[in-house]
Amino acid sequence: MSEADAHRPMPPQPVQEQSPPGLTGAMKPVPDHGEETYVGAGRLKGKVALITGADSGIGRAVAIAFAREGADIVISYLSEDQDANETARWVDQVGRKALVLPGDITSEDHCRHLVRQCLENFGQLDILVNNAAFQRTYADIGDISSEEWDRTFRTNIYAPFFLSRAAIPHMKPGSAIINTTSIQSRQPSPHLLAYAATKGAISNFTAGLAEMVADKGIRVNAVAPGPIWTPLIPSTMPPEKTKDFGKQALLGRAGQPAELAGAFVLLASDLGSYMTGAVIPVTGGEIMI
Repeated sequence: MSEADAHRPMPPQPVQEQSPPGLTGAMKPVPDHGEETYVGAGRLKGKVALITGADSGIGRAVAIAFAREGADIVISYLSEDQDANETARWVDQVGRKALVLPGDITSEDHCRHLVRQCLENFGQLDILVNNAAFQRTYADIGDISSEEWDRTFRTNIYAPFFLSRAAIPHMKPGSAIINTTSIQSRQPSPHLLAYAATKGAISNFTAGLAEMVADKGIRVNAVAPGPIWTPLIPSTMPPEKTKDFGKQALLGRAGQPAELAGAFVLLASDLGSYMTGAVIPVTGGEIMI
């Protein structure tokens, strides 16, 4: 175990359960989003980023990192006002602007509204992070309703399409789109059937869109998390599964949202200027080949 790992929570976690979509403050332990550790270097100075699901989890970690790299942030979220306002507080703390916009990204009209508000408030859109996700766990396909299957696809793959289509006409050369896929795109768990199917779709959407917009100078990439400790876990998984969540990874633990921030900064900044159509695994050693 590395010195850094020694300071991160190891299984077992307390058995816990929340109502979806979950709240950060109710988690035990509370996730690390880099609040006290991420140090920026001006890599995104003058940029504007629209991040879905930016109220908590990976989205909050990305918002904090991007703000500390110099970007203003549009915080898109469903309805968790407390979490979203906390993310905005961290953005404000470093002198960057945060625009907090609640609403359901399964609606094409709302996706257009997000892009429109970004442009009206900041005059530009340089980075789109399609991160928000919906998942539920089921042991039998017969328990998955058609409505829930539709909601999973509309949240996880329709919304990135809606947002990308609305954003691309306003993005200049050098802009970046970053999608959040998953280890589930390559190693689907049967109890996450709908979610895993959408993550496979996101990986393919990333590759195809990268080709489609290459001549516009827009890069499209994805980050594939493994088991990450976010409100999605206690709010969508059986309570007994939270205890050993992440134990199967080679590093023996769940990842913290802060541990993904660097991959998103790489893909959003000039550090990743020769990367497009790529998927970066951040999986704690779960293999994606």
